[in-house]
Amino acid sequence: MLVGERRELLLARLAAEGKVLAKDVAAELGVSEDSIRRDLRDLATAGLCQRVYGGALPVSPAVADYAGRTAIATAGKDRVAAVAAGLVRPGSTVILDGGTTTLAVAKALPRDLEATVVTHSPTVAVALLEHRGVEVFLLGGRLFRHSAVTCGAAAAEAAQAISADVFLLGVTGVHPEAGLTTGDAEEAAMKRTLARRAADTYVLASAEKLGAASRFTVLPFADVAGVITDSADRHAQELADLGVPILRA
Repeated sequence: MLVGERRELLLARLAAEGKVLAKDVAAELGVSEDSIRRDLRDLATAGLCQRVYGGALPVSPAVADYAGRTAIATAGKDRVAAVAAGLVRPGSTVILDGGTTTLAVAKALPRDLEATVVTHSPTVAVALLEHRGVEVFLLGGRLFRHSAVTCGAAAAEAAQAISADVFLLGVTGVHPEAGLTTGDAEEAAMKRTLARRAADTYVLASAEKLGAASRFTVLPFADVAGVITDSADRHAQELADLGVPILRA
C-alpha cells in the first residue's frame, strides 16, 4: 500500500470509528508502528487529526480562527444556544464563555431578561448592549485574538471576585476518552478558573464538536452538570453511556 493510500485509510478509520490505534493498524497492514506514527504525525501537522498516546483522534473544526468559526454549524449552534438561554433564570448570575456558540446564547436571551452576565468575551458583552435589564461585567486581561477573549493573570484574578449560578462553557472538542478539550493551554486554564466560580457548568457542544479532540484538557465530565448538544448520533450516545447528562437541543 502506498503512503498516500495508507493515510487515506487512517482518515477514513478516524471518521468511522472515532479513533485510530497505531499498533492495531500496523498489525492489520503489515507495516511497522513507526510508519503509522509518522503518518499520524504528518496528518496532525496538516491539521487533519489530533495525536494522542498510542494513536490519534479526530480533530475539531472549531480550532479555526474566530472569523472562520462564525460560518461553521450555525444552525446547530443556534439550537444549542436556545436551550442554554433557558438555563439563565431571571435574577441569576451567569458566566458566558467566549466563542461563537456563546455569542449565539447572548443573542438568544430574552430582551426583557433581568440578570447579571459575567464574561471575558468583548463580543459577547457588545451583543448584550440592547438587553437593558442585563447587567454586564467584562473581565479584563490580555486579549487572545484566536477566540476573542481575555486570558492571563489579570483575567484570572478578576474572576476570583465572581460567584455565579451557571457557567456556559464553550469547548472545541467533546470526546468520551479525551474529555472536554480546547486548542490553547492558557485558554483552557481560564475556562477552568471560570468553572470554579459557578455552582453548575454546562457545556455548549454543537454536533461537529462531539467525537473530536484538541490538545488541552479543560475539565473532566464529572465536573459538569451536563452537555447541551443537537447531536443524536453515536457520539452523544457514548457520552450518555458514560453517565454524562445530555440536554438535547
